[in-house]
Amino acid sequence: MATSRRKFLRAAALVGATAVAAPAPANAQSGGAAPGGPGADTTFTPADKLGFGTARSAASPVWFTLEGGRLSEVYHPDLSTPASRETQWVVTDGQSFVERVSDVAHRTELPDPRVPGYTQTATGTGWTLTTRYVTDPGHATVLLDVEFHATRPLRLFVLHDPALGGEGTADRAFPRGGALVTTNSVTASAVLASGGFTESTVGYAGVNDGWTELSANFGRLVHHYATAGPGNVVQLGRLRLDGRSRTRDLVALGFGASPDEAVRAAQASLSLGFPAVATAYGAGWKRYLASLPDAPEEADRRLYTTSVVTLAASEDKRNPGAFIASPSMPWAFGFDRALAPEYGSYHLVWPRDLYQIATGLLAAGDRAAAGRALDYLLRIQQPDGHWAQNTRVSGEPFWTSVQLDETAAPMLLAWLLDRHDGPTVDKLARGGDFLLSFTKDGHTAPWTEQERWEEQNGYSPSTIASVIAGLVCLADLVQRAGRDGTKYSAKADEWAAAVDGWTVTHTGPYSPKPYYVRLTKDGNPDAGTTYNLGNNNTGEVDQRAVVDAGFLELVRLGVKRAGDPVVENSLAVVDARISTVTPSGRHWHRYSGDGYGEQANGEPWNVNRPDVQRTYGRLWPIFAGERGEYELLQGKRSAAAGRLRDIAACAGPTGLLPEQVWDTNPPYPRVRPGTPTASATPLAWTHAQYLRLAWSVHKGRPVEYPDVVARRYLG
Repeated sequence: MATSRRKFLRAAALVGATAVAAPAPANAQSGGAAPGGPGADTTFTPADKLGFGTARSAASPVWFTLEGGRLSEVYHPDLSTPASRETQWVVTDGQSFVERVSDVAHRTELPDPRVPGYTQTATGTGWTLTTRYVTDPGHATVLLDVEFHATRPLRLFVLHDPALGGEGTADRAFPRGGALVTTNSVTASAVLASGGFTESTVGYAGVNDGWTELSANFGRLVHHYATAGPGNVVQLGRLRLDGRSRTRDLVALGFGASPDEAVRAAQASLSLGFPAVATAYGAGWKRYLASLPDAPEEADRRLYTTSVVTLAASEDKRNPGAFIASPSMPWAFGFDRALAPEYGSYHLVWPRDLYQIATGLLAAGDRAAAGRALDYLLRIQQPDGHWAQNTRVSGEPFWTSVQLDETAAPMLLAWLLDRHDGPTVDKLARGGDFLLSFTKDGHTAPWTEQERWEEQNGYSPSTIASVIAGLVCLADLVQRAGRDGTKYSAKADEWAAAVDGWTVTHTGPYSPKPYYVRLTKDGNPDAGTTYNLGNNNTGEVDQRAVVDAGFLELVRLGVKRAGDPVVENSLAVVDARISTVTPSGRHWHRYSGDGYGEQANGEPWNVNRPDVQRTYGRLWPIFAGERGEYELLQGKRSAAAGRLRDIAACAGPTGLLPEQVWDTNPPYPRVRPGTPTASATPLAWTHAQYLRLAWSVHKGRPVEYPDVVARRYLG
């Protein structure tokens, strides 16, 4: 983006500092179809969002994100489907400069954490532009209230890059009713300004779109194409604002199943006006929060409130209980077709993440949301009883590897919700039967096709902990439903007795005492079995030399005592090997040698490309929460409260919590360790972990602790 601007400024410099604007070319074209389709391939904005919002109302199936000083992806008609890539402003004097808000100084603010309505301010060459964002609770519309001030009359354009259906490669654009309309025959969008547009154009991305024309022609449009498509189309409209005599306007981005429906949505929202829509938007969120308990005194109230709102906003409105992991596409998932032929990943539903979200909301007092999450899981169970790796919000599987902890998660959630009715138990029992029938080398074993980081198969302490606890919870629910659940608890006992034999090494390089490894490929932790870590790691590594803190799930789920000597020694190993002390506290990597993160120079993660030699997984704030819950089981309440503050210190400027924060290896001097990377932000799991730890510290014990498991194994 900045490259285009630099090229333009270099060209402008050649004209000379005293040059005056040339008149509009005599051959300027108006109307007609844009040539040059289909345009450049669709790419999406970076994942480090500073804003995420939607109306509380189910009548408004539209969600927006903010990144880089602009409106980034908007989702419609559901949370698994991006409908636009970006919508932003372009400012020019028509002779010496042309600037996008994403290329100049900008900031994003959240005035009230109770309401996900944001303000962005950008400052360029003699101008300042402020935009306020909300969605209309009664319509599928994002409203942009823009205030533009300049030292001399300037031109202001709105630049909209649609991506209907999540792809945006088969869109058709045309004018209708004063709006800039796009459709892909399934859904549609309409950009409309209350003051109308004085000129507009549509073109193909990177070929003749409005930004390309403005940046190449000193801020002037040579062409005014009326239609384009099918292809990757981009729309541009000039507002009537000049920053001097006219400074305020309202722009609506409406959506619908048809062009007419999208235009009507935009028109209806504009007719209401920004103050009325913003008031209704805020009232919906305030009513929701008023139905929940106040934040515990141990929490940062602003971050706590933002976390509750972020999780609640992550639920799809057409599919209740479907909470996505993040409204983002980190790194290459948003721009590399070889890696992601169908763009996506984090705006999907993972049973693992959904369990985290549900328990976070349950801790915050929203029992109904946790119940909807369980109902959703029961609806999307696969025919053989397991749960898919992840799904679209519709329930359609996206990635299909089997992760045993995700089949155990609904059992744990059902136990926390005390759900032992017949239909619920029937479905959970099918999941239990799947776990009991899952075989490795001819016998049942909790060997998983993928562990919780979705990169390796084998015997994983964190997976096995979830399976053991899930089966014990299932047995209890089955018994309370008046049936016999002995087979589930018996298998849990068998695996609880075997877990150390599968995952604790006595011959590893990091300690003469036994410690848990990340996983074993063969169930023999004293063997030097090797495997490749993936994520741009070359060669193979001894399984005894790869550690993570996943074994803490054995303690957090009631299978092992906090004072277990192997657990305590394993903690010493992981603290020495995979933790970093930052200005935001001590944080941990996922595992030894993790490569899921930026390149050494800060460039995006990608994989299996010759030009990407090495990538580095950074620190994950969720592990501070897991450690805090462990410390509560040790009786160290003050230490756990410190972990809560460490998570809070990782928040971005608007209170959104990231997937990862920067470490110090390798050095990346442009950022401070402990601050968010360009990983998925907001990550719902991180916000859920913050809420859960806040209430756990308040109550003095982990709120998701399954007592039925602890009674069985700890007495």
